[in-house]
Amino acid sequence: MKADTLTAGSGHVVADTVSEAIRDVISRLVQSHEVDLDAYTGPVYFMMHGVRSEERARELAAALYGNLEPLARAVPAAL
Repeated sequence: MKADTLTAGSGHVVADTVSEAIRDVISRLVQSHEVDLDAYTGPVYFMMHGVRSEERARELAAALYGNLEPLARAVPAAL
């Protein structure tokens, strides 16, 4: 799964707090072995390999649009 801000459209900005939350969640997902160790949490895009389903990937990617609710449901201990 790769989600990036470059293809989200002009004017779309990921808030710093959202980026920090996503990085924290990805770290927790790596630690729990839900995603592979090669996850990337860069400033422009986030990438995770080994996500168990498309539905799960979409749930995690929803946070890039500033909606932390799906992220909190996906990984409740992180937020």
